[in-house]
Amino acid sequence: MKQISGNKLLVKALKEEGVDVLFGYPGACTIDISDELYKQSDIDIILPRHEQALVHEADAYARTTGKVGVCLVTSGPGATNLVTGLATANYDSVPLVCFTGQVARHLIGNDAFQEVDIVGITRSITKYGVTVRNREDLGRIIKEAFYIARTGRPGPVLIDLPKDVMAELGSAEYPKSVNIRGYKPNTSVHIGQLKRALKMLQKAKKPLFLAGGGVIISRAQEIFTQVVEKTQVPVVTTVMGRGAISTRNPLFIGNLGMHGAYAANMAVNECDLLFSIGTRFNDRITGKLHEFAPHAQIVHIDIDTASISRNIHVDIPIVADAKEAITKMNEYVQECSTDKWLKQVQEWKEEHPLTMKDRGMMGPLDIIGEINRQFDKAILVTDVGQHQMLVSQYADITENRQLIMSGGLGTMGYGLPGAIGAKIGNPDTPVISVSGDGGMQMNIQELATAVLEELPIICCIFNNEYLGMVRQWQKLFYGKRYAMTNLKAGALSRRTEGQEYPEYTPDFIRLAESYGAKGIRVTEKDQIAAAFEEAKKNTKAPTIIEFIIDPEEMVYPMVKPGGTLADLIMDC
Repeated sequence: MKQISGNKLLVKALKEEGVDVLFGYPGACTIDISDELYKQSDIDIILPRHEQALVHEADAYARTTGKVGVCLVTSGPGATNLVTGLATANYDSVPLVCFTGQVARHLIGNDAFQEVDIVGITRSITKYGVTVRNREDLGRIIKEAFYIARTGRPGPVLIDLPKDVMAELGSAEYPKSVNIRGYKPNTSVHIGQLKRALKMLQKAKKPLFLAGGGVIISRAQEIFTQVVEKTQVPVVTTVMGRGAISTRNPLFIGNLGMHGAYAANMAVNECDLLFSIGTRFNDRITGKLHEFAPHAQIVHIDIDTASISRNIHVDIPIVADAKEAITKMNEYVQECSTDKWLKQVQEWKEEHPLTMKDRGMMGPLDIIGEINRQFDKAILVTDVGQHQMLVSQYADITENRQLIMSGGLGTMGYGLPGAIGAKIGNPDTPVISVSGDGGMQMNIQELATAVLEELPIICCIFNNEYLGMVRQWQKLFYGKRYAMTNLKAGALSRRTEGQEYPEYTPDFIRLAESYGAKGIRVTEKDQIAAAFEEAKKNTKAPTIIEFIIDPEEMVYPMVKPGGTLADLIMDC
């Protein structure tokens, strides 16, 4: 039987798995893999400018297409630069398969050049990680990696490839099936438990659906909407679950949690049944744990057994894939008596509508409102900070619009590479990233990737000259001591009376132009619409739109630190 090198088998395996895009950065331990990839034309190779950005690009590609994102980096620093992106994907359940180069087996453990134990380093932030020790195991391990990454609760898998293993000749066969002892993810629904939960739903006087990111990951939005409209039960979402039902649907109340809408947080506080699907109940949505949903019985559907009753004790646990569970629910659900409850929710909405004070100058709401008006179909990608929360509050997420972000880890620098990965996976859909001036600078080198790949993404920078979310806490709880948050300060962070801060650096417009991108600066409300119109005409390169924002713009409502969902600071 014909024998081939491990490098050739890897390329064959990628094709067998249907991989059409690989995000890679070369090095000494992967140069032979790069050479094999050069000889083929079925897989597009994207060369980013930094491995952290590379893994974010693969992550966003996976989130927006439903495919597995694939990465290839070299050993040592190439591998360690993946760490933040792997943790990001792990928290948000994103299917990735990341291949890392490794020194030859006889050098492992000898402090060789560019050698690290990347499997050990990433053990707690990957779903599975393994170093391939024998050439005959390579095909099986790759097959298992793709299966593990996309089944059950999806997540990142890391395969470490010693250079000598990959050079060895071995079988050209790639397995057709997977059988992993001890890994048998359950997706089917326990009908008895589900019927108990639905009986509880029918009896409840104040029922509430809580939809998390699991509804989005399983692509269950359409069937979930049918269930909601049949039952007439209102819906709140986590930030990651936004879009589980169209934000324009009258039964959608809003996001809950630290920056949740007043009506959404009050609904959770007052409901008598919380029917939650695909959420981990992390601290950002619960507030003070023992006072979360104090009057409610709780049903929890989640694919991950470990997530159920870990943070919040639940009355009816159901381990299942969200889409399968919701599809089965749709067969049994009936309309619930929710008229009085819906009236109460509407009163909360009217009492404290989700809005921002008009301060007379251009604000985030003006910009997000224009995005809502101009883009019927779009993928919105956010970085992390105030702008992220504002987009999650005010952007309309409908059947034609998707929102992606680093939700669990809160990774600054995700926005620009995320937009690149999303655009590569969805070339016919407008992609808009929203970043702060801080987050944008964490991976700004990826403008080169976007320019060279001719990606017409629109990158919005909310420039308030500060690390805004930390500044907000400093303003509210630290006596306005803006320590380490003023991005203009530099050496003048402790300036004396009368000293002026220097001009903001960088000049984002000139920087964009130096990369070959288009740059537009917006300072007034009446310039916003024209800036987006201009950006849409730029069809072969990215456009940076820098919006000059008042540092005093804040994100409200906000749950007081250590408070309950009812302890809200409203706009002040």
